[in-house]
Amino acid sequence: MNALSDVRAVVASTVPVEATRTDGSTDTADPWVTLVWNDPVNLMSYVSYVFESYFGHPQARAHELMLQVHRDGRAVVSSGDRERMEVDVQAMHSYGLWATLQRSEDR
Repeated sequence: MNALSDVRAVVASTVPVEATRTDGSTDTADPWVTLVWNDPVNLMSYVSYVFESYFGHPQARAHELMLQVHRDGRAVVSSGDRERMEVDVQAMHSYGLWATLQRSEDR
């Protein structure tokens, strides 16, 4: 046995079955969102392009989200676990967009 097998054996014998559930069905499914905020720097066409290229949103959805950012000052562009939203926020920063993450209001 290697060290990883030893750890798994100890965990399997000491952790209750409920605590080792990995099916993803928890009360906190998708509790975080990435928000993109309006700024006076980026062109609307560029923001749409980012939403299409990074998130894979269809052109119409990317345009709709861009308009929401422009008109409402912000838009939720992705949701998921905190770690994934941190990656998305950093990606938006790398594109020059102002983005933050927060807990979802739909929990």
